Amino acid sequence: MASTADFRNGMIIRFKNDLYEIVEFQHVKPGKGGAFVRTKLKNAKTGSVIDNTFRAGEKVEEVRLEKHKMEYLYNDGTNYVIMDPVTYNQIEISEELLGERKLYLTENINIAILTIGEEIISIELPTTVNLKVTECEPAVKGNTVTGATKNAILETGLKVVVPMFVSQGEIVKIDTRTGEYLERT
Repeated sequence: MASTADFRNGMIIRFKNDLYEIVEFQHVKPGKGGAFVRTKLKNAKTGSVIDNTFRAGEKVEEVRLEKHKMEYLYNDGTNYVIMDPVTYNQIEISEELLGERKLYLTENINIAILTIGEEIISIELPTTVNLKVTECEPAVKGNTVTGATKNAILETGLKVVVPMFVSQGEIVKIDTRTGEYLERT
């Protein structure tokens, strides 16, 4: 058990029968009343973020997750197959566990899986991925005002907003945390 004094960013706790990562926290000592800790908690499975306030000194259960480096191989239609690059063991991960993160997976990309014992809790993507543009509107001459953008669909089905100079068939770098275009590679 850990108390609110032990909170740190990235710490995983069991809260309301689910696992949450502490994204940020702030100790508050008002003039009247007892101290408290204001937190932003990210659900380890779904990725949704909630705000919660704990009383100072309140006990919470800290959970230790193990991180394993893996390589994404392919999608067999219902599951996503990953492989341990050391032992070559293959594991299947369900589409529900991945959620929207599946839109960043391309063959042979290195990822990390987070586990408690044998149970896979979540995956961790690299900060950026390179994806090929499969569909986008053509650039129109005269539409080159600074900051002009257009919609594009990438090889995994991810929809992003890109600058006008990006064309179909090019490779673009995408931030996996925000889903935004970073640069053309």
